[in-house]
Amino acid sequence: MRFFIYIIIFFAFFDLFAQLPIMSPLAVSLGATPFLAGLAVGMYSLSNIIGNIASGIFSDRKGPFAILVAGLATTGAVLFSYSFADGPYSLLAVRFVHGLAAGLTVPAAFTYLANKTASTKRGKGAAVSGAFVGLAAIIGPAYGAILASRTSVAETMATTGVLLLALAICAFFVLNRKIAKKEAVAEQPLPFSRIIRNRGLLQSFAGAFFLMFSQGVLAYMLPLKIAGLGLPPELSGLLLSVFGVAAILVFLLPVNRIFDKAKPLYTLIAGFSFMGLSLFLLSAAETAPLLYAIMCAYGIGFALLFPSINSLLIDSTELSSRGKAYGLFYAFFSLGVVGGSSFTGILELNADEGFMLSGTLLIGAALANALLSKR
Repeated sequence: MRFFIYIIIFFAFFDLFAQLPIMSPLAVSLGATPFLAGLAVGMYSLSNIIGNIASGIFSDRKGPFAILVAGLATTGAVLFSYSFADGPYSLLAVRFVHGLAAGLTVPAAFTYLANKTASTKRGKGAAVSGAFVGLAAIIGPAYGAILASRTSVAETMATTGVLLLALAICAFFVLNRKIAKKEAVAEQPLPFSRIIRNRGLLQSFAGAFFLMFSQGVLAYMLPLKIAGLGLPPELSGLLLSVFGVAAILVFLLPVNRIFDKAKPLYTLIAGFSFMGLSLFLLSAAETAPLLYAIMCAYGIGFALLFPSINSLLIDSTELSSRGKAYGLFYAFFSLGVVGGSSFTGILELNADEGFMLSGTLLIGAALANALLSKR
């Protein structure tokens, strides 16, 4: 049962990562201006925030099972609508609905998984789920780019849609719909006002935002850094794969026991520190071997941070509020992605300046959490 939820998490993120290398070229081919092309890419994340929050609310009210199946089914169906996009504005509409539907799945899946995992194993469980996210980050972009080049973007999205619809049917029959149903939780779910005053949750939300802020900066600035050094453009993809592989190794090797033995606040501080220092070093690196080494260190930091913020969320919630908390958690994920790339773009920073800004924010987050740990 738990492994099947990991499969759902993999395909939910696979859908996200598979579209990354093909969406802006699609928008341009449909006659979009640079502004509309950028908006088409970002529209998914913006509407995803709405879906995340809605998923959290209804997961608490109805239980995560129904929301999880509905999210998979509606996302799978929406992916077929890319074939009807014949201009930039129709593409924007499809992107909005796609992000909205996809936003239902991930918070419900993590809520279901958290409610089924013993508290003594919540760190290791988050690490394993992180490995499936990392695997999707490695396989998804390659799948999207290769299949779209051989067929079309519409056929690529439709193929992913078939996979998600099949997964929705399997989930309907395989998953235990009685886990964390409404009757099993408190009759009056906690309001958002009480959730957002919880310090552990605030640390988790901030961790999610800054984690994905740095990812947004990395996705935007790394190709620019590679081009500025005169290195082959495909190196940026290889470096991102190296980061993913390093993270997966930490997630799956016996070292993942640290997430159940150490306090999540300590591994959170270590993760922020690794990632922040890596970004500073990335701004100064000028050779390919050094870039590979730095991205390995960044992957280790990512692997320390992701389970930590999940553990903080689980430790800070009960069944009655966990769905809302995960909805907000992944809303901050989406905000971070949008904020990282757009903020550095607005400031017109070059690649090295973007890495230094992001590194400063992550080191600042590590110091802030270190001060909180002493109180």
